[in-house]
Amino acid sequence: MSRIKTHVKPDDLVEVIAGNHKGKQGKVLEVHPEREQVIVEGVRVMKKALRRSEQNPDGGIIEKDGPIHISNVKKIEAG
Repeated sequence: MSRIKTHVKPDDLVEVIAGNHKGKQGKVLEVHPEREQVIVEGVRVMKKALRRSEQNPDGGIIEKDGPIHISNVKKIEAG
């Protein structure tokens, strides 16, 4: 089992440097190195339809942060 090294980790502050969301900043929530994707808080917010269930009896539409490619983010120095 090999580990894939990435330049960002969860809770890092990053800036998007390419794509539709260029210039936005946020905190990394998740890193998926095998898919080369990161989920950044407040960047690429997607709407997702939820089916009715016991946890969500009304169903409806929720907003969720979507993944972006790891090469499109740059770590920001804290300070």
